[in-house]
Amino acid sequence: MSTDTTASVSTHILDTSVGRPAEGVAITLAARSGSDAEWITLGGSATDADGRCKDLPALPEGTTHVRLDFEVEQYFVNKKQAEAQQDAPRVRDSGAFFPEVAITFAVTPGEHYHVPLLLNPFGYSVYRGS
Repeated sequence: MSTDTTASVSTHILDTSVGRPAEGVAITLAARSGSDAEWITLGGSATDADGRCKDLPALPEGTTHVRLDFEVEQYFVNKKQAEAQQDAPRVRDSGAFFPEVAITFAVTPGEHYHVPLLLNPFGYSVYRGS
């Protein structure tokens, strides 16, 4: 939850190749206070069955930039294995073209930032949601 002196962040992932939430994707949250400051890893979590990550760590006071690191490779490896077991025609030779997705954005104290990731094996898109 954001306060007057801190911002807050939430995210979720939709696998657009199947139109479903991406479950079990590890996410790490890092923050810094200023463009020249060092990144501090605050912790992480993983997406639930709804593709949401509801327990990301709170941002420290003075945070100006946030980085979300999505470890998507294992998600696609698991998905490929599940498809192979079902003899699905969508099985590809590789798990994912992008093994990880790092999103960096600026924040303002008092604001909440919901940053959804729209994901498929060969591309991704992000935006500031509500």
